[in-house]
Amino acid sequence: MITVSNLSKTYSGTTVLSIDQIDLQAGEIIGLVGNNGAGKTTFFSLLLDLIKPSTGYIENQGVQVNQSEAWKSDTAAFIDENFLIGYLTAEEYFTFIRGLRGVSAPDMEAFLEVFKSFFNEEILGNKKYIRDYSKGNQKKIGIAAAFIGHPKLVILDEPFANLDPRAQMQLQKLLKHFNSEEGVSLLVSSHDLLHVSEVCQRILILNKGNLVKDARTSEITLDQLRSYFSEEPTEEA
Repeated sequence: MITVSNLSKTYSGTTVLSIDQIDLQAGEIIGLVGNNGAGKTTFFSLLLDLIKPSTGYIENQGVQVNQSEAWKSDTAAFIDENFLIGYLTAEEYFTFIRGLRGVSAPDMEAFLEVFKSFFNEEILGNKKYIRDYSKGNQKKIGIAAAFIGHPKLVILDEPFANLDPRAQMQLQKLLKHFNSEEGVSLLVSSHDLLHVSEVCQRILILNKGNLVKDARTSEITLDQLRSYFSEEPTEEA
């Protein structure tokens, strides 16, 4: 689904991301982890064509993302609250997104029912502008909106941050549901090693812009991640 080849991004002579090759398969939940400054946000920005690569390219479903927009209809993302429209209510925002993605009102109603417990009666029916919600509830709105319209790929940056423990556990279940029941591939960035190891089937570790580990998850993944991040990272794969 995603192919990365000879990809780099350089600012003022400093290379902040350099990845020779990655192939991400359809149907997976893939975790992207790394310390601050590891290059995760840069990678997502390149993947979504928000910035241009210095060298190389990313292909999404065989389409080079910085040369065509054909990939956009099957790809959705929530990176931060800048993806939201603050002067709309949650209902207005969902209606706006469903219109863009061709979802009927009845289908939208059924879709939002899946998020009922996750919303915890704090999102819908409040006649409240998105800008007035807490960071956690803004995140809930953005995450839900990313799944509207049956995208093939959903990209989420730090989805567990700002959520209370109950919502974090519910989000784990939702991500697994959309992956296993709806066939959605997911690329998830997170600092939360526990949630990443529990929800993802494959984990990529970035360090100082380099891919240093690419492994399938197992029962020892969490311990391996904790061990890696308890030591001084190296740049060798």
